[in-house]
Amino acid sequence: MAASADAKPVSAVGVLHGKLVSNRRVEVLAAWFAKLLPPGARVLDVGCGDGLISAVVQRKRPDIGIQGIDVLPRAQTHIPVEMFDGVHFPFASASFDVVLFSDVLHHTDEPRILLGEARRVSTRYVLIKDHYREGWAANARLRFMDWVGNARFGVALPYNYWAEQQWHAAWQEVGLQPERLVTKLGLYPRPSDWVFGAKLHFIALLQRV
Repeated sequence: MAASADAKPVSAVGVLHGKLVSNRRVEVLAAWFAKLLPPGARVLDVGCGDGLISAVVQRKRPDIGIQGIDVLPRAQTHIPVEMFDGVHFPFASASFDVVLFSDVLHHTDEPRILLGEARRVSTRYVLIKDHYREGWAANARLRFMDWVGNARFGVALPYNYWAEQQWHAAWQEVGLQPERLVTKLGLYPRPSDWVFGAKLHFIALLQRV
């Protein structure tokens, strides 16, 4: 079947994004996760994709173990990955020390459902990297980044971005509270970080209440 007319620009922009942004993003996020994860942690990476970020985390922190789950199968993965239905985690309660969401929850229609599942299977923490819908033209900037980074992989794009107060309300509702909150991640080099970084990203280490 021939590619659609808009497939070429999506692919071309995505490849350029991969060369200029993705490698730095992987290293920066892996460094933050490695810094925040507790010693000897058993980690569940939800929506892990090919597991590259978690593999880099494990290289930096050989004391931890990471299992991935996702809804889209990949031909090759860097960590063990099981498929799940996008709602129910295929593990018993208290199976892991930490549940990790790395830019996953804004791809769901109702993040509270997955946050509740994360609290169920975790004994200690939920670690989240996601977005705040804050600042000038925040929704437009986030939609652009999401499309460039994910459209070519067939990832669902509901563009469900929350403001900071929505995140805090959801965490409280499911029984989680922030122990550490990072808002300056250094994901992009300057000056692009002023446009695509400022006020749009956070990492939260949440403790079970």
